[in-house]
Amino acid sequence: MPHKPTMSKLLIFHSFLFLFTLILHVSFADNNNKPNPFSAKASLIRYWNTHISNNHPKPSFLLSKASPLNAIDTAVFTKLVAEHALNTRLTSFCSAANLYCDFDTSLQDQINRPAPPRKEDANFMSYTNKQFTTYGRSRGGGVDSFKNYSDNINMPVNSFTRYSSNSAGHGEKFANYADNGNVANDSFMSYGAGGTGGLGEFKNYESNVNVPNLHFSSYSASGNNHKQSFGSYAEDTNSGTQVFTSYGKNGNGVPTEFNSYAKSSNIVGSTFASYGQLANAANDSFKGYGGSANNPHNTFKNYGSKVSSGVEGFENYREGANVGDDTFQNYLRDSTSTKASFVNYGKSFNQGIDKFKGYGKGAVNRHIDFKGYGVNNSFSGYDNNKKGINFSGYTQSAPMDGSVVNKWVEEGKFFRESMLKPGTVMKMPNIEDKMPKRSFLPRVLSSKLPFSTSKLVELRGTFKAKVNSTLERVIVNALGECERPPSQGETKKCVASVEDMIDFAISVLGDNVVVRTTENVHGSGKQVVIGLVRGINGGKVTKSVSCHQSLLPYLLYYCHSVPKVRVYEADILDMENKSKINQGVAICHLDTSAWSAGHGAFLTLGSGPGLIEVCHWIFENDMTWAVAD
Repeated sequence: MPHKPTMSKLLIFHSFLFLFTLILHVSFADNNNKPNPFSAKASLIRYWNTHISNNHPKPSFLLSKASPLNAIDTAVFTKLVAEHALNTRLTSFCSAANLYCDFDTSLQDQINRPAPPRKEDANFMSYTNKQFTTYGRSRGGGVDSFKNYSDNINMPVNSFTRYSSNSAGHGEKFANYADNGNVANDSFMSYGAGGTGGLGEFKNYESNVNVPNLHFSSYSASGNNHKQSFGSYAEDTNSGTQVFTSYGKNGNGVPTEFNSYAKSSNIVGSTFASYGQLANAANDSFKGYGGSANNPHNTFKNYGSKVSSGVEGFENYREGANVGDDTFQNYLRDSTSTKASFVNYGKSFNQGIDKFKGYGKGAVNRHIDFKGYGVNNSFSGYDNNKKGINFSGYTQSAPMDGSVVNKWVEEGKFFRESMLKPGTVMKMPNIEDKMPKRSFLPRVLSSKLPFSTSKLVELRGTFKAKVNSTLERVIVNALGECERPPSQGETKKCVASVEDMIDFAISVLGDNVVVRTTENVHGSGKQVVIGLVRGINGGKVTKSVSCHQSLLPYLLYYCHSVPKVRVYEADILDMENKSKINQGVAICHLDTSAWSAGHGAFLTLGSGPGLIEVCHWIFENDMTWAVAD
């Protein structure tokens, strides 16, 4: 007689059958490209359906940012966070969760690929993410040319150790080094060291980079009558640090020229340690440092220190800059028989805090002119013996007036509401997202990560961020943005999951909401024509919640309520054939009374706080929430 199963065994059997059926269901769903019901994306869709009351299509651009972690991985990594042990599995966590954790990729981790020695002239048109140890050493005559080195790379990690050292009568040209990058960790160790005669030219180093971490150690050190020019260093960069250690040190009869350093940069901290130091019979000029920069934090140490029998010129330091905190230390200190001029220092658009320490101190037989010096500055440490130091042409320059357009505000970034009408021709700014590609974390995991300045040490440890590293700076910047007090009339919150974003939008606007973004990036940086324009909610004054991407290893958005706005959708047409190339979302702020007088909108449009409305496009991967029509 067969044995009758007990109730407990039946429960176990049915539980096993349920799990087996569930596994088959999940596998079938995956094989048919349907969301796994236990995935973060499926969970988000269920959350969306239960919290948002309308049936508008769910935006694919936002759903695509959901975490790729499955339920098992989420549980495992959440447990590691709770045990303060996530850093023991950091590499697998970053990979599985689609995070960007390589802000400080070591150059030593890269494979060195030294360039082979060459006897003939070289002309490199394009070279990407390779590591040069020695190139063009001890060349006699000829010209070597690099045109494009690692341009348009999202995350360049480059090391160029020696270029054209100890050459004689040799010319070297370097046109572009890692332009248009994103998170750049690059170094250039030595350029043109020990050259005799000949001519060197470096045109562009790391322009248009987002989050630069750059090091240029030595340019034309110990040269002998080897003329050098540096065209542009880190122009139009955003939110990073740069170090230039030495330019023209120990040169003999070397005419050097530096045209532009960190021009039009945004929130960049720079250190320039030595320019023309210990040179003999130098003929140097530095034309522009930090011009038109926004909130720069610069340190310039040692310009022409211990120069003998030289001619030195510095034309412009932070001209047209917007606020900031800069220090200039030691100009022609302990020089001998040197003639120098400093044309303009700190003639800013809006006042910053500048310190100038050490002007001509200890110099002998010198003739020094200083023509322009900004307001809100301190000037100390210049030689008490004024002989040979001419301040007769010195004027304390007032800030520039509001009619000057600061170049760090891109053309087309801000515009008036009257331009949103069919037939308007306007410049569209570059709305491309330059941030690394990342995903949100599941809310159950992100809510347990330490995220406050008071827990900075713990957060640094979680992501293995070293002190003074790029990643630490990224974390500190994000914390500062999220923890600053809201401005007048603003409600704000940083969110690390779509669920958190939905909750915040609903708390401000109610549950009948729709989220929008500009359809694509076509038209960026070009003249376009405005086509059909539609006002959201009939073009009535409303309020919205705008969310802007912040930089962290995982996806983080800074969301804030925006009262008294009008939101528009506009067809964007090609300038030539008038075909539709994009559908832009624009937001017009009608009340600007709480904005700073130095806001970029007023720099480009004129006027001031509370006097005009200001409109801008919603950039790629940013978004705005509004009540549904």
